[in-house]
Amino acid sequence: MKYVSALSEQQPAAAVDGRTRDRVARLLLEHGSATAAELGTELGLSPAAIRRHLDAMLADGVVVAREQPVRGHRGRGRPAKAFVLTDAGRQDCGTHFYDGMATAALRWISRTGGPAAVAEFATEQVSGLEARCRAALEGAGDDPLARAEALAAALTAEGYAANASTIASGGQLCQHHCPVAHVAAEFPQLCEAETAVISRLIGTHVQRLATIAHGDGVCTTHIPAQTTTVRTE
Repeated sequence: MKYVSALSEQQPAAAVDGRTRDRVARLLLEHGSATAAELGTELGLSPAAIRRHLDAMLADGVVVAREQPVRGHRGRGRPAKAFVLTDAGRQDCGTHFYDGMATAALRWISRTGGPAAVAEFATEQVSGLEARCRAALEGAGDDPLARAEALAAALTAEGYAANASTIASGGQLCQHHCPVAHVAAEFPQLCEAETAVISRLIGTHVQRLATIAHGDGVCTTHIPAQTTTVRTE
């Protein structure tokens, strides 16, 4: 990541700062967003120390601060700020494709073969990911939520920083990193192909609620709760 490479030849204290900021960036990648207090607690840093690192990352354009939504009664004082990675910050946190070349290639495919050719290409691109994740889901059982948890672990190993959680209406699969976000912003067929893979792997219909490609902080996929129909005579 850029902090380590940029600071490695400076004073030891600066190198330590770079490693700490790498850890902050990694936590934001995994969680989507976090307050200064949450980051400080996780890293064992004082409020003044975590603020110093966040100020530097804000100045470098690696993170942005957003007002954290308040549920229920709002107490006194200013609402806490939640920090999220910018596009540049996400790219520094993991591998990503050469966006310009990939976009140019897909534009050529679209011109010569139309939208259907782009969709076919997207399906082919995610086929390898589907095969690897399917192998990782062996033994996860048939329960969609259990399979979603296993899929989250498999996607994390692929660099997607994913996690699964149970909610009142079923479950959610969240991906905090997308290696093709910039390309998918112009060609949503990539997101559609990935959603189809998630549905097949989990074994039920799913619904994409948000994507990084569309400007959301996290790719969120909803997994509806399973209902049991009882037949009566």
